Amino acid sequence: MKVRVQKQIIETILINLQPFLEKKDASHITSHIHFAAHQNQCVIKATDSEIGLKTTTDQIAIDHEGAFTANGKKFLDIVRILKDDEITLELFDTSLIVKQQHSKFKLPIFDATQYPSFPTIDGKARITLDSFNLIHNLKKISPAIDTNNPKFELNGALINIGSNTTDLVGTDTRRLAIASIPGGSEIPLSLILPKKAILEIQKLFLDHIEIFYDETTLIIQNKTTLFYTRLINGKFPDYQRIIPSTVKHQFALPRKEMMESIRMITTISQDIKITFLSDAVLFHSLSADNVEAKTEIELNTGLQHKFDVLLNSKYILDFLSQVEHDSFEIGLNESTLPFWVKSDNFMTIIMPIVA
Repeated sequence: MKVRVQKQIIETILINLQPFLEKKDASHITSHIHFAAHQNQCVIKATDSEIGLKTTTDQIAIDHEGAFTANGKKFLDIVRILKDDEITLELFDTSLIVKQQHSKFKLPIFDATQYPSFPTIDGKARITLDSFNLIHNLKKISPAIDTNNPKFELNGALINIGSNTTDLVGTDTRRLAIASIPGGSEIPLSLILPKKAILEIQKLFLDHIEIFYDETTLIIQNKTTLFYTRLINGKFPDYQRIIPSTVKHQFALPRKEMMESIRMITTISQDIKITFLSDAVLFHSLSADNVEAKTEIELNTGLQHKFDVLLNSKYILDFLSQVEHDSFEIGLNESTLPFWVKSDNFMTIIMPIVA
């Protein structure tokens, strides 16, 4: 096999494939990318068997057809140090030769026929949600998804497809983020996507996509890219029970002023106290030492009595970073009970710190 490719093209492909490689065991074939050149197209893919990405391109000149595997990280390291010019990739015995002008590198290869196969869309059902809306709202909830939770289902996001509306839900047990988008299915469906998969989807897809699934796998594809992930097998918490059915106090808050004030206090402490008065909102650091931070904004809340809430500032800042309007709503009951913040179709329920 022999192909010629511009550095920028192969470098971009290899960068996109890095998150899909096996990182712990370089001796395993899943630490390699699989490269196949056939007719007028090259197909390059990587997988750690839980998540995978395949890219098809006609921007690589094929002199001789063939296939190889090569360590994905080392391959990228070599390409990165080469000049912005054409690179030749050629198989020689049991090695891949990477050449550019007077420079030559040799990488060991594995048997390409032993590379793990990718799932196909054959026999899989299709999800007919608006793809841009889905990806845009997955981004909103992703900060709330837990990592390394012993309850595996909490390390992913629930896609709960109803008859007319689809809820996207993530939680780390201290907060619950929900984004609702239009569109549903005649048959209700619930899938749990791993957080890693959600983060990669946001990077990879910006245009129209097709989505397919079965009991174990979700596939997303467009004309040049196929992405797959294993689904998390588990029962997601009943998030509807966590949403307060009623609130005693509900009013609007300015997004920009709230973010600025909270960030000012977090220079001293991530845990903060927010006090809502009838005509102002006060912010106070919760710090174990004698260092203190305070600030306030003038605002007519309509409250007749002072209301204090203690919270981890990260939870509300993560919410505010996804809000697209100048203001948002807050709903309060008691200082020790969960409260919600909401903007359009996006809501986060936050558990306060109990003093």
